[in-house]
Amino acid sequence: SLSHDQLCDEQAFNALLSSSYAGDRGESQQVAAGLEDHPDLLSLADQVPEAEDLMDQEDDAPIVRLINALLSEAIRVSASDIHIEAFEKKLSVRLRVDGQLREIVQPRRELAPLLVSRIKVMAKLDIAEKRIPQDGRISLRLAGREVDVRVSTLPSSHGERVVMRLLDKQAGRLNMTHLGLMAEDYERLKYLVHRPHGIILVTGPTGSGKTTTLYAALSDLNDQTRNILTAEDPIEYQLEGIGQTQVNTKVDMTFARALKAMLRQDPDVVMVGEIRDLETAEIAVQASLTGHLVLSTLHTNTAIGAVTRLKDMGIEPFLLSSSLIGVIAQRLVRTLCPHCVSWREADDFEQQLFQHLSNEPHLKLPEPQGCEHCSYLGFSGRSAIYEIVPIDEHIRRMIHGNSAEYELEAYARRHAGSIREDGLKKVLAGKTTLEEVLRVTNQSEE
Repeated sequence: SLSHDQLCDEQAFNALLSSSYAGDRGESQQVAAGLEDHPDLLSLADQVPEAEDLMDQEDDAPIVRLINALLSEAIRVSASDIHIEAFEKKLSVRLRVDGQLREIVQPRRELAPLLVSRIKVMAKLDIAEKRIPQDGRISLRLAGREVDVRVSTLPSSHGERVVMRLLDKQAGRLNMTHLGLMAEDYERLKYLVHRPHGIILVTGPTGSGKTTTLYAALSDLNDQTRNILTAEDPIEYQLEGIGQTQVNTKVDMTFARALKAMLRQDPDVVMVGEIRDLETAEIAVQASLTGHLVLSTLHTNTAIGAVTRLKDMGIEPFLLSSSLIGVIAQRLVRTLCPHCVSWREADDFEQQLFQHLSNEPHLKLPEPQGCEHCSYLGFSGRSAIYEIVPIDEHIRRMIHGNSAEYELEAYARRHAGSIREDGLKKVLAGKTTLEEVLRVTNQSEE
């Protein structure tokens, strides 16, 4: 076994790692098992640089090469997640691209523990601990691009499964013109985010692009004349010129505590990653009433549902009516590949769906085909469909008077349109398919 002074420099550690994963021979697996038992490995892992360009590594160890290839392929196809799952007789690697999972490779089953151990070392996790879930992150440079990878491990009946969430730091550099908003919605959103104070809420299920919309709004406001602060869990993208704070519940750094502290930093605009409890909601309301613009998200299915959720949390209707200035609901749909989109005639049911948007007697609808530009999928990327509800004087009075959700919903529909309606407009524009819009919206969201 190695003595302590042999385990002190980074070069030696990397060489040892490479030799440990040099193949699937019994000898290699024994070295790997020995490494897992070594108490100094964790402190050694801390010495691995925060960011290194994996493309520059002259390392031919199969496990290292496999992980580098997986990350490269995931970046190339703009995947959001990599899933590594061990089953009884196979090891599966899947990528989530445009919201859909697809398998890209099935390495040999016996590589599973080596693959997981290598990823755990990169993410500074305890490689000896296989009984409990662990979370970590990897910062790396891949083909000249800075990428953050959030790693989550979970014990399963056939060994640990790993999910890696990829966050391309360059992807955060977008503004409201990149959101794919219809002209009317763009003007509505621009009007809301340039209000001097009040609360703007973005709602939708997990993975519906809420954070991206908030980042785009902040980028639009970020003109050096405002002090913009955020509290996030986690910080997904680095935004130039904006003060970003990481929430950390392990040390009691909650959203509420971060928000309280930020309000002592003379902010103009505050973004809170999510309103999860009454305390955070109350501080957000008070902040908006004392002259700050507050942006946040809520997990509700409809825009007006956010009003009900805040009332259910315990916010008084009179406070809500005077602080809330706008609510946005959104969903993500796959975007048709512009190189191969084709058009077909609508059937009677489809014609009826579009009757309030088009008088065309022989309506044509887009559908996917598939070509070399989109890997023969017919789709390329995703964009959002929106329902943007500015809180006008009438809705304000309705909230103050404790009107039922369906009454607020009916008024909002008449004046702001629905999320499904926005989706149908994007179908007519050839941006997505009717099937995509129906997949992410309910009948009640018409």
